[in-house]
Amino acid sequence: MGLTLKDVDKVVGQEIYLKDINLHLKPGSRNVILGRTLAGKTTLLRIMAGLDRPSRGRVLANGEDVTGKSVRKRNVAMVYQQFINYPSLNVYKNIASPLKLAGYKKKEIDRRVHETARMLHLESMLDRIPAELSGGQQQRIAIARAIAKDADLLLMDEPLVNLDYKLREELREELRDIFKKREAIVVYTTTEPTEALMLGGDIVVIDEGRIIQTGPISDVYHNPDTLKVAEVFSDPPINFLNGTVSDHRIHLGPNLEIPLNGYLHALPAGNFIFGMRSNHLSLSRKNDADIEIHAKVELTEINGSETFIHLSYNDSKLVVQEAGILSKKIGDDISIYVKPGRFFIYNEAGALVGSPSLGIIEKRLN
Repeated sequence: MGLTLKDVDKVVGQEIYLKDINLHLKPGSRNVILGRTLAGKTTLLRIMAGLDRPSRGRVLANGEDVTGKSVRKRNVAMVYQQFINYPSLNVYKNIASPLKLAGYKKKEIDRRVHETARMLHLESMLDRIPAELSGGQQQRIAIARAIAKDADLLLMDEPLVNLDYKLREELREELRDIFKKREAIVVYTTTEPTEALMLGGDIVVIDEGRIIQTGPISDVYHNPDTLKVAEVFSDPPINFLNGTVSDHRIHLGPNLEIPLNGYLHALPAGNFIFGMRSNHLSLSRKNDADIEIHAKVELTEINGSETFIHLSYNDSKLVVQEAGILSKKIGDDISIYVKPGRFFIYNEAGALVGSPSLGIIEKRLN
């Protein structure tokens, strides 16, 4: 089944939830919708499912207009942030419930329940009720129920957000493998760029109810079309420095000049914005081509096995991501290093004009 949204808007009162949504999801595709909280991800899923109707536009399934068709009349399964299970039914009956409603025979129900339980490591728990299980196990039940239905469209609305870090990593890997084996269109929403990269497939980047870029996940990550896409698809947030190109050099601040070497050689004179992801900055020089930036420490943030060092430089804020647990005092003057070949380059309007993988895009320079 292919799914198409044409010119879809969703307006509630005076508030715009979605605007000008045009999207085509291919049969059997894996799709990640990436956006910040309140970007419109859940609203978009609900319209795909038939739980909500758009204020304008159409939803087509295999070319058929299903805009006004009830979710009960569509072959759709959905998993929510909060796991929703039947508390009085055991795990087996929870997984089997949509199959019974669909009229499947007992033998087929039994086959699907055991097959899905095996995928999600629930086989030993089929006789237990949800209250006897952990939060992660209860979410597995909700996921298993959706997968067992073998729907044409499987919608997952941040299904792992309420689980602890270890469980989320484990389930991500399992879900990625399960998705590869399904023929359904899978749509998975997340606020986390790392999760999107792990799941793979195609991506829809959404912000303030509007789609701002789509494509294969790797392509969009390496070539974010606008400053906004780069911000949404970077965690921690991408670093930006304003710069000027003149005399065949980039000027990024007081006494910081970079020669136009490599793919930068085609960059003409003018004002640009240079983006650097936090893991492309370092506290140590990796090679002779690295550029040294003198900055002041504002905050050291330890996050598990990584440290994020927040800095100020020439009225700009920077974040460096380093492996390990590090300690830097607030107010310290330190040097950080960046390889110019890592720059994303944007024009003053915020459009991408150069990246390490694309080089300089001459048609976007004007």
